[in-house]
Amino acid sequence: MSLKIDAHHHFWDLTRSEFDYSWLSAPGNKAICQTFLPDTLADHIQTVGVDRTVLVQTQHTFLENDWALQLAEDTDYIAGVVGWVDLTAMDVEQQLLRYMDHEKFAGIRHITQDEPDDDFIIRDDVCRGLGILEKHNVPFDLLFYVKHLHHAQQLAVQFPELPMVIDHLAKPEIRIQRFDNWESNLRAAAKAPNIMCKLSGMVTEADWKNWTPADLKPYIEIALEAFGPERCMFGSDWPVCELASSYRDVYQALADTVGTLSDNELENIFGATANRFYRLGL
Repeated sequence: MSLKIDAHHHFWDLTRSEFDYSWLSAPGNKAICQTFLPDTLADHIQTVGVDRTVLVQTQHTFLENDWALQLAEDTDYIAGVVGWVDLTAMDVEQQLLRYMDHEKFAGIRHITQDEPDDDFIIRDDVCRGLGILEKHNVPFDLLFYVKHLHHAQQLAVQFPELPMVIDHLAKPEIRIQRFDNWESNLRAAAKAPNIMCKLSGMVTEADWKNWTPADLKPYIEIALEAFGPERCMFGSDWPVCELASSYRDVYQALADTVGTLSDNELENIFGATANRFYRLGL
C-alpha cells in the first residue's frame, strides 16, 4: 500500500496564553484538557502504520497558523496544515497569500458549527471569501453539524471549482442511530464532484463509553456508497477522539469495516484521496 495519511488531527498547547482553549474546560472534556503535541502523536501513528498527517486548525487566529506551520516545519510526518483566514474580511486575499507560499500550507477551515447563525456559510460576505479560495484553488474544510449539511449543495453550485471536504460526515447522530435528517443531504452533497468526505470524528458522535464498530458501519457504508472510496479519506480526529476511544481503536474500526474493499480502494481511503485533495505531493 502507498503512504498512509491521517487527514485530520489537531494539536494544542495549554501553556500558550495567546490561544483560547476555554472549550476544553467544558464538562466531559477532562480527558483532552491537556497539552497534545507531535511527540505523543508520533507514538500513535507508528502503531498503526500511518506515515504522514494533516494538522487542522482549532483557532480563529493567524497566531495558530504561524504556530502550526512552524510545528510542520519541525515535524517530518506533518505533510500539511489546514489553517484559517477571516472569510468575511475585505483583505481576505492578502491574508491567504501570506500563507500560500509555505510548502506545508494545505487548506483553510472555519469552525462553522459554532457560528450562532446557522446560515453563516452562505452569507454574502462569507461567500465573497469562499470565492477568493476558489480563485486560488485552495481546499476548504466544511465543519458542519447535520443542520448545516444542506448548504453543501448550494456551495457546490456556487463554487464548482472550489475543492471542499465534509469533516466528520457532518456529525450524524450515531448515538441514536438516526439517518433521516442526514443521509439525503449527504447523498445530495456527494453528487458534486468537488466535494469529498472525511471518515472521521464518528466515535465522539456515538456512545462514548459503549460504542462498537458496528455502530459506525452503516454511516461509513452510506458515505462510501455516495462518494466512492476515491473521494473518502481517513481522519483520526485525534486528540478529540480520546474522549471516546484510543487512536488505534479509531483506526482499526475503520480498517475492519472497509477490509473487504480492493487494494486500490483502500489506498484511496487511507492516503491517496487526502494526497490528491490537499495536493500534498507525496
